[in-house]
Amino acid sequence: MNAAGGWLQLSSGRGPAECGWVIAQLLPKLVAAATAAGLTAKLLDSSPGPLPGTLASALLAVDGEGFEPFARDWTGSVQWIGASPFRPAHKRRNWFVAIDRLDAPRELPWRADDVRVETLRAGGPGGQHVNRTDSAVRLTHRPSGLQVLAREERSQHQNRRLAEQRLAARLAALARTDRSDTDAERWRCHDRLIRGNARRVFVGPGFDERG
Repeated sequence: MNAAGGWLQLSSGRGPAECGWVIAQLLPKLVAAATAAGLTAKLLDSSPGPLPGTLASALLAVDGEGFEPFARDWTGSVQWIGASPFRPAHKRRNWFVAIDRLDAPRELPWRADDVRVETLRAGGPGGQHVNRTDSAVRLTHRPSGLQVLAREERSQHQNRRLAEQRLAARLAALARTDRSDTDAERWRCHDRLIRGNARRVFVGPGFDERG
C-alpha cells in the first residue's frame, strides 16, 4: 500500500448474528462507494460470522489519492434499523457495527536504488591487511533508516554480500513486527465499538441509506 491509501476494517464488535448480517450488507456498499469516489478497494481478509450470510469482520485495502477524506467520511459506528433477519420476533431494531481506519504494514521490498553503499576501513582485529584496505561495507536502507555493517571478511565483495544478507534479515524482521502490530490492532477494534452516534444509518431489509 502506498502513501495514498490504507486499510478499512468492518467489525461486528463481537455482536450477535444480526451484526454479522449488517457487515455482509455493508461490505459491497463500501466497495461501491470507494469505486464511485475514484478509489480502488480490494478485500484482503474476512472472518465468517455465526450464521450463513454473516461476517464477523472484513478488511479492505483502499488505494487512491482521495483515501483520507473518504476514510474520515466512513469511519465510526454504522447503524442499521430493522427487524432481525434471523429472529423476527426479537424486539430490538437498532444494530451497530464499526468501520475503523488502519495503517497497512510497511512494505519493505529489496530494491537496489533504496540502498546506500559505503566502504570504509575495516579496523579491529585482522592485522595490517584489514587496517589498510577499505574492505568494510555499510548499507543503509533509505525508506526505513535501517543500517548494517559487515567487516569480518577480508574482501570488500565478501563483506558486501554479508551486509546484504544482514539487511535482508532485518527488513524481514521489521515487516513481521509491523504485521504483528497491525494484527493486534485489528483485534482491538472488535472491542471499541460505540453503540450510538452513528456515522451512517441504513434501514430496512434493502439496507437503504438514510440521508
